[in-house]
Amino acid sequence: VQLQASGGGVVQAGDSLRLSCLASGRTFDGHAMAWFRQAPGKEREFVAAIRWNSFNTYYAESLRGRFTISKDNAKNTVYLRMDNLESLDTAVYYCAGTANVYSGSYYQATTYAYWGQGTQVTVSS
Repeated sequence: VQLQASGGGVVQAGDSLRLSCLASGRTFDGHAMAWFRQAPGKEREFVAAIRWNSFNTYYAESLRGRFTISKDNAKNTVYLRMDNLESLDTAVYYCAGTANVYSGSYYQATTYAYWGQGTQVTVSS
């Protein structure tokens, strides 16, 4: 399984950015896909998740409303749209996937078996 994250870059505070995660190597029926982020000196934190076979989405409460996770099953791609970016959003963003998820576990990094390489997002103020 390969997860390839892309779309990061350097933006100004208030800008928007869309990250992409291309998944390959198997079928993802029944999977959950997620985005996490890790800022320098901080632990990896949950951003958002989505079920591959439905439109159920899950968000970190602090990011709900500014960040939107979506998917295109035909393209095997999961997206993360980030609006009104702030300097605190600066981090490496990782996409992740798992076949084994249950209610309440979406938010934990240990739930996810597959990880992409990360894409850097830098927000300058």
